[in-house]
Amino acid sequence: MSDEDLLTARLTALAAQEQRLLAQLDRVVAASEQSNADDEHDPEGATIAWERQQLAAVLDQVRRSRAALEEAVAARARGEATTCERCGATIDPRRLEARPEARTCIDCARSVARRR
Repeated sequence: MSDEDLLTARLTALAAQEQRLLAQLDRVVAASEQSNADDEHDPEGATIAWERQQLAAVLDQVRRSRAALEEAVAARARGEATTCERCGATIDPRRLEARPEARTCIDCARSVARRR
């Protein structure tokens, strides 16, 4: 499978995941609107508000991943996808294979991770 095919497949998978999460979020919201239960004090477990927030957080992550992949596709089209945006070094092809949305070389990525 070529790099472009891999990116396209990942984008398609993320788009499908986003649609599933949106549908699930819609069901949770609809269920909460139809219920008169006091979900904030439900001894049975997690609240509907908590479930809604969890879904929203996962949906946000999927959207950020999708945006990063879309940028990777655009960068490749401009011929910039293999260059680290921090130091200008060539990004190892193995890194791009594992993380096609990577915008930094492994050394710069490690440097940023150590600062956190």
